[in-house]
Amino acid sequence: MTVKSENVKLFTEKAELVSAVVSEVSSLAEAYQYTIDLCGKKEACKLLVSGCEEALSDKADALCETKFGKTIAAPALNKKQFSALEKQCVENGFQLLKDGLRKHLGGIDIGFTFADHGIAETGTIVLNSRSEELRIATMISEVHVAVLPKSKIVADSYALESYMEECMRSCDYTAFITGPSRTADIERVLAIGVHGPLELHILLLEDK
Repeated sequence: MTVKSENVKLFTEKAELVSAVVSEVSSLAEAYQYTIDLCGKKEACKLLVSGCEEALSDKADALCETKFGKTIAAPALNKKQFSALEKQCVENGFQLLKDGLRKHLGGIDIGFTFADHGIAETGTIVLNSRSEELRIATMISEVHVAVLPKSKIVADSYALESYMEECMRSCDYTAFITGPSRTADIERVLAIGVHGPLELHILLLEDK
């Protein structure tokens, strides 16, 4: 597919308007380094360890022991890609997960994924989430980092008609993600990160 600079420009503008962080990377290696740096700067996710200072049952106390470091989930990486990111995680003291994410529902710092498409009109990324591991990574991580090849950015949702028809034939889960998770269903007060990630970082990958 051809990269259309006007689509990339509009996508970036629209995504940033809904609080996504958009950056350009020239390679996957650069995307991994971005993710490692981001993980290093953030506070460790502490959902499970909140309250652990209280008197707890043995079972609850064991739960508190499950999360002290930082965790990155990258279920969509192939073996070679996973090894490359895992090496950097080990060097920085982070845990990298590919599966078994149900055991870490309150403790994933960053979910690392590949977006299938981007929609310039709305700054939306589109993810085929057939894998439950991928759905969990994009829903419960505090920060979602998505790599999006520039050539996969289309002007509007109509341009994805054939793609969506193909997805629906397979009864897939297809997620349209616009900015970090937000809701205002309680007294119309806007809250970020209640139903999903607090931050969405989109890495626009140069096509080789």
